[in-house]
This record gives sequence, structure tokens and C-alpha cells, in this order.
Amino acid sequence: MNDVQETIKVIKSKFRLFMNGVISQSMREKGMDYKLNFGIEYSRIREIAAEYEKNHELAQALWKENIRECKIMATLLQPADTFCKEIAEIWIDDMKYPELAEYTVMNILQHVDYASDVVFKWMADERPYYQFCGYMLMTRLLMKGMKLNERAEAEFMDQAFTEIEGGEPMVKKAAATALKKFSVQSKDNAKLVSRQLGLLSKTANPELKLYIDEIKYDIEYCQ
Repeated sequence: MNDVQETIKVIKSKFRLFMNGVISQSMREKGMDYKLNFGIEYSRIREIAAEYEKNHELAQALWKENIRECKIMATLLQPADTFCKEIAEIWIDDMKYPELAEYTVMNILQHVDYASDVVFKWMADERPYYQFCGYMLMTRLLMKGMKLNERAEAEFMDQAFTEIEGGEPMVKKAAATALKKFSVQSKDNAKLVSRQLGLLSKTANPELKLYIDEIKYDIEYCQ
């Protein structure tokens, strides 16, 4: 057994110490069909991950395990500088649950040097997990202070409003979150989004109205 496999064996033994059968069963009932799911909360996985140095080979091996906690730990141990776009897209192709996308964006993708190059491409992709990662990444970049030029702003607004009008539920939520973060960057952004929301609300169905009201509330709260 090589060093990576030995390390994974030790990590799994640590997971077993904190296994939560109730949470694991609840996740299975909600459709999270992993080969193995220890039901461990993220904060505990992060504590275990803190015992190890970031390591590309280890992270890649952990991701290949069909075990929830291994995949989450992979996002914590993968160095951003060796997480090339091709590997990122392999991971996205493998994603089945939103939490893995969220942790991958939060722990790795917002830190890669190609983030601004792929964010619009992924948002415009027809595959839900590419879109979801795209909007979550846009949210993170906006939170870090990224400013959109006029052309990028128009493209973002067009894509995000198209999604909240009729996209996949998880993508709609991610697009709405990105719009909120864009809105709070400046008063001009807030006015731009508010104007579009006002037009959309005139023909909105009850479900869409909930998204509109939620975004409006955040804009008003942050003014």
C-alpha cells in the first residue's frame, strides 16, 4: 500500500469515530446516495483536514472515493495552484449534490487564477452543475471585490435573470444569490437590479415573486 492509500485509510478511521447515523440516514432519505456517508458535519471534517498539509495527489485520490466525507476533505486539501481547469471540469462532471459544488467553489475555485476566465462560460453552460458552480463562483468573486465592465455586467444580468425566470431550482437560487452580491457592490448596481426586478414582477408567478422579493429585501437591507 502506498503512502496516499495508507493516509486515506487513516482518514477513514478518523471519520468512523465521528459517524452520525441519524444524519447519515436523513441524507440517504433525501437522495444522497453515496457508497458510504458518515453523516459528519463540515466543521468536524475541516478539523480533521487541518491535521494534514494540502496535497494534490492525496486530494485527487480522496475525490475518487465514493464517500461523502472523502470528497469534502478533497476540497480542503487540494492546492489551488495545481487545480487546473481540466481537473476542475472533471470534478464538476462528477458532481451529484449541491454541497460538493459549494465546497469546491469556496475552498478551491475562488482562489484559482483562471476563475474570472471560466465564470461566464460556466454560467452559460447548459449543464446544471456547471451553471451552479458558475453562479456560486461569481458570487465569491463579487464578494472579493471583482468589478464587471459594462459588457460583462450586461451579460451577467441577462444570464442571471434568465435563470431566475425558469432555470433549475438550485441554479435559480445560485443566480439570485449572485444578483444580491452584485447589487450590494454599489448604489448604481442596486438601481440596475431593482429596475429589472420591477419590470419582471409585473408578470411574475407566485414562485418567481418569492425570488424577486428576496432579492429586493437584501438590496433594501444593505442600502
